[in-house]
Amino acid sequence: MRPGGLLTFGEVLAAFGTTSGKLRHAMSVGVGIAGSEAVVAIGAARLGVDTAWAGRVGADEPGALALLRLREEGVDASAVRTDRQAPTGLVLKDFRNTDVARASFYRNASAGTRLCPEDIPEDSIRSAGVLHLSGLTPGLSDSAAKTAFAAVEVARDAGVPVSLDIRYSHALWYPDDAADILYDLASMSTIVFAGDDAVRLLGFEGEPGELASALAGIGPEQVVVKLGPRGAVAELHGSPYDVPSYPVRSVDTDGADDAFVAGYLADLLTDAPPERRLRTAAACRAFSLSVPGDSIGLPDREELQTLTRR
Repeated sequence: MRPGGLLTFGEVLAAFGTTSGKLRHAMSVGVGIAGSEAVVAIGAARLGVDTAWAGRVGADEPGALALLRLREEGVDASAVRTDRQAPTGLVLKDFRNTDVARASFYRNASAGTRLCPEDIPEDSIRSAGVLHLSGLTPGLSDSAAKTAFAAVEVARDAGVPVSLDIRYSHALWYPDDAADILYDLASMSTIVFAGDDAVRLLGFEGEPGELASALAGIGPEQVVVKLGPRGAVAELHGSPYDVPSYPVRSVDTDGADDAFVAGYLADLLTDAPPERRLRTAAACRAFSLSVPGDSIGLPDREELQTLTRR
């Protein structure tokens, strides 16, 4: 593994939500941050990895909140751009119970949607151990999609492994548009994470193990197909793996996929063997599920031992 830490590049949102009931009835709300790449950065930082996040925030209180929380977690935010023409995106959450929750996103014309190639921290990418993006970022806008491809090209030219979590949101773009772009990004990536539904979005069919092999066939050296409570399957450097989930009482699924990715990448950057990377990823997901919020439940190394016994 090359030297350097984890650099994530994409969107961050300020998050406000209730722990029970509708937002309209709340006398107080929880305050935090969301955004796939930002949560992955926090998760990896808690596991002891040098981590940075880059992207855009508005020159506003939600943007200041995001930067403060990232820095408090030990995430380097020195490459972040402040956009004085657009606000930081927001997500408002109602939480009734584990089966009834609602997230409302306010990101139209937000700073994150205005990502452009000039925002790419080229020097930071070239010195990173891994560059990570999610499939949500290119869905934000045409400019953000162009920027995602440009960032990946910088990493590839520098020999930096590219990690992509194929995430699709119907609120951002149409399936056909997403499929074409995400397929191309996956083919350019070194490490790809995806739910089985996301792999099928790209046109592949079959059982989970077959989906992992099919996705590996277009270019990635490491493919992990996330199966939620059923665990995950992977094809890593041509070898198959199967990892069960850890049984926990699920409270909130938000951030669980990002916790999984953070655990895997943190162990990858410390040269852990494949089985351990996958076990750590599954344990991080379990911790995230047990606490409301995107990043609050992300574990540190000491906490991980209570599940993994290692």
